Amino acid sequence: MIRKLQKSDIDRAAEIWLNTNLKAHDFISEQYWRGNFDIVKEMFPQAEVYVYESDGKMHGFIGLDGEYIEGIFVSDEMQSRGIGKALLDYAKSRKSELRLNVYRKNIRAIRFYQREGFSVRSEGLDEAVGEKDFLMIWKK
Repeated sequence: MIRKLQKSDIDRAAEIWLNTNLKAHDFISEQYWRGNFDIVKEMFPQAEVYVYESDGKMHGFIGLDGEYIEGIFVSDEMQSRGIGKALLDYAKSRKSELRLNVYRKNIRAIRFYQREGFSVRSEGLDEAVGEKDFLMIWKK
């Protein structure tokens, strides 16, 4: 089931956010992610976040800012089970266009988004971490 984030979900969402970033972005300092943990946790209540839940437990979420995907995060033990695709499909059903940035070194994510109809539009640099990234766009 996909539903809107509730206040009671914030601790679990923050845990998934941190663990997923540490695993997917091992080319970025662990301290960067840990240093942003509290800030991200505080932002959850103001953000447009949809969670994937089954058997009463949250296994992932997607964060949106209008048509921009801030990220799709799935717990380590539930990855490669269609949860990320389900969250993305949910967002696609609500928007006519979606954009996101993905690090060039995150090949797994780039392939996922390309399979889901996104295309690379431009290349940039995330100055906060010094890593190159791609802007990817999907249109209905």
